[in-house]
Amino acid sequence: MKLPATERRLLALAEEISACCACPRLVAWRQQVARDKRRAYRDETYWGRPVPGFGDGSARIVIVGLAPAAHGANRTGRMFTGDRSGDFLYAALHRAGLASQPVSTAKNDGLALRDVFITAPCRCAPPDNAPTPAELRTCRPWFRRELGMLPRARVFLALGKIGYDALTAAARETHPRAERSPPFAHGVATRIGHPTGRGEIWLLASYHVSQQNTQTGRLTPAMFDAVVRRAVELAAVG
Repeated sequence: MKLPATERRLLALAEEISACCACPRLVAWRQQVARDKRRAYRDETYWGRPVPGFGDGSARIVIVGLAPAAHGANRTGRMFTGDRSGDFLYAALHRAGLASQPVSTAKNDGLALRDVFITAPCRCAPPDNAPTPAELRTCRPWFRRELGMLPRARVFLALGKIGYDALTAAARETHPRAERSPPFAHGVATRIGHPTGRGEIWLLASYHVSQQNTQTGRLTPAMFDAVVRRAVELAAVG
């Protein structure tokens, strides 16, 4: 069966993204991690390349993380797949009826998203989960192109300050007269210009679903469920 045009464009872009070698520090790190591996995954072949977005090409909600986890997406090749952050995220999306299953362990595990697309402003696993400002700027064209291929998007849900800042920075490039968005805070909702220059869109913020937040109680399932419900509500009103 022939794929819809949006899905074909996203697949073509995914191939381009996965071949990128623009940031020497990130290339070296992602390859080192893929070579050295974690003992629990020593028999697996790591992806070890940039990770494209994943989800429903007709999504109204776009979830924006930070970057692939070294032994998560950098291993599996799919955003938030194969790590504890993904376990937390997909369980919440499943509770909301936006994911077909509550866990994600591999690219071929059968997970499908409904009305949600997941991406990140940095496509390579960075040392210490910290891409540099220059690396984020270098990656921004991929980010902008991918967002531009999601014509029904109504809400950007940023997981963490880096994703939030990446969206507002991209928006200011195409809407230079736009007012500054409020500072990042969990639960903040504001209108921003679409990073591709296509009208306005809702920007919603949440603490990142990292173990640092979820295992300390800074972000609880109930807190995140409330943010996801808000994203669904905002997506419905446009």
